[in-house]
Amino acid sequence: MLKRQMTIKTPGKLMVAGEFAVLEPYHRLVVMAVDRFVYCTIKDHDKNELSLNDFDLTHLHWEYTESGVKFNCTDARIHFVKDAMTTTLTYLQEQSISIRPFSLSIKSELDDKETGAKYGLGSSAAVVTSVVNAILTMFVGNNPSRKLIFKLAAISHIRTQGNGSGADIAASTYGGVLLYASFQADWLKKELKKETSMTKMVKKDWEFLSIKKIDFPDEVQSCIGWTGSPASTANLVQQISKLKEENRKQYEMFLRKSEHAVNLILSGMKSDDLKEFFEGITENRKALAEIGKHAKVEIETEKLYKLSKEAERFGGAGKLSGAGGGDCGIAFLPRHVFCEDLYKAWSDIGIQPLQLNVCRHGSQREHFE
Repeated sequence: MLKRQMTIKTPGKLMVAGEFAVLEPYHRLVVMAVDRFVYCTIKDHDKNELSLNDFDLTHLHWEYTESGVKFNCTDARIHFVKDAMTTTLTYLQEQSISIRPFSLSIKSELDDKETGAKYGLGSSAAVVTSVVNAILTMFVGNNPSRKLIFKLAAISHIRTQGNGSGADIAASTYGGVLLYASFQADWLKKELKKETSMTKMVKKDWEFLSIKKIDFPDEVQSCIGWTGSPASTANLVQQISKLKEENRKQYEMFLRKSEHAVNLILSGMKSDDLKEFFEGITENRKALAEIGKHAKVEIETEKLYKLSKEAERFGGAGKLSGAGGGDCGIAFLPRHVFCEDLYKAWSDIGIQPLQLNVCRHGSQREHFE
């Protein structure tokens, strides 16, 4: 039989606005896919193997059993891939699709090539999405639905990580700029306890979930800067959750401010109103910085603050991207302003410009044999 091989190319992400608030039902977030990628190559093989090239973990043997995928390796770095494989193979088994032996090989360009430092581009989500799409495409056929890829990847990611909004999975799956409301991790975990069938979970209505493609105003350009220090998202989320329990009034005020900021951004997008769009970005930055102070955690670091202020000096607006505490910041400038001027100003204060653009496509097949 002719052996098949294909490579799936999946973009990373950057959050634009609505961070933390998106963890609450119906609160919306803007997220964008970026043009750095995870590559997952799947091919027919005489035995089941996995290679994670960035970790020098190669030719790991695996098998699929009733209790899921089992490896001859206990390295914690394979957990995201292991759960993605288990979730997808369980779904295929429920469709009565026979599984031939195959190998997976994964490499990422989402982190710093020299040091391996994380930029905060959603590498685990992109890896999971790539694995799900690769297996589905290999065994189901071309172009599995975006909804199927997203739901299986979201289930897998929650199984491994235990929390998160799923916005990074959405960006990696759909590409472009998205308006996103989360399915709510607690809801999904409860449903998974009640329902073991992946087929039924995929068909189920995820009541809180909303994914809609949108776009930035025509005369706006985005510029990305890395602060040089990776953030601990889990710790930051934990501190904000603690504030929610201890100071509900302050937390709900943050939710209102975040919602107002996101509405300004969306209105500016819809009407191509740069002033309104920039105002929304700035309002969201201030809301995030304020909630960080109340939670006694540094969400907006000094470098992220300076990144934003430099953007304002050039007639635009900026803010942290994601949970803050480090990682990347994102700035928006009028299109007539040279990004290179802002990049130089950032470099002078120790912020590394990253050449990233919106990636219009989500996870897709790049190569097929």
